[in-house]
Amino acid sequence: MVSDLTGVSSRAMLEALINGERNPEVLAGLAKGTLRSKIPELVDALTGRFKAHHAFMARLHLDQIDAQSRIIDALTGRIEEAMAPFRAAREFLATIPGVSLKVADVIIAETGADMARFETPGRLASWTGVCPGSNESAGRIKSAHILPGNKYLKAALGTAALSASRGKDTYLAAKYRRIAARRGPMKAIVAIEHSILTAAWHLFAEGECYGDPGADHFTRLDPIKAKNNAIKKLNSLGFDVTITPATAA
Repeated sequence: MVSDLTGVSSRAMLEALINGERNPEVLAGLAKGTLRSKIPELVDALTGRFKAHHAFMARLHLDQIDAQSRIIDALTGRIEEAMAPFRAAREFLATIPGVSLKVADVIIAETGADMARFETPGRLASWTGVCPGSNESAGRIKSAHILPGNKYLKAALGTAALSASRGKDTYLAAKYRRIAARRGPMKAIVAIEHSILTAAWHLFAEGECYGDPGADHFTRLDPIKAKNNAIKKLNSLGFDVTITPATAA
């Protein structure tokens, strides 16, 4: 009946159960806000067997949750202190689609927000492990697997890329769909990771804020190719297409 067992309403009911209250109507009456509309269902859910041992175990679990929450709060405070000199950079990083403040924290922590050690975006991508390796002999490419890199930064970029790929009306989302259609979703995700990291490099190295080229970037880049692809798709669906240029209004 509830989505969060550690929420205000759920916690009040659990504490009451631990303290000896067994009347389901009294327990359901502790619901707050929109959960009060579910009181009849809560009464049914709270009708059952809850003995002293259950209360003992529930108390242990709640105490453990509280202890972990205090640790998380302490670490969050420590992170905020460490990020104080980088708050502006963090806010700018978070303007890149898919990059949350937590992902921005990882990018700053792992790179030091210092691009002096990475002469180009490509060097940063290689160090992170989000670009294909080069294994070529006599002009023949033997392998182009992604090489190992900074696992913490790579994991954060993966989270950001997945989020960006689900976006709407953004360059990164359009790029993901474009590459995924030809080369599959995994390679498309790596390409988005690379793009995000490149944007971060320019932000740190040159002070350039992220400006989204837009979801129609590839159409504007090569409108003839976009037109031909659209015609091919309609032809594959069984349509004969005649194209007439639109007249200027």
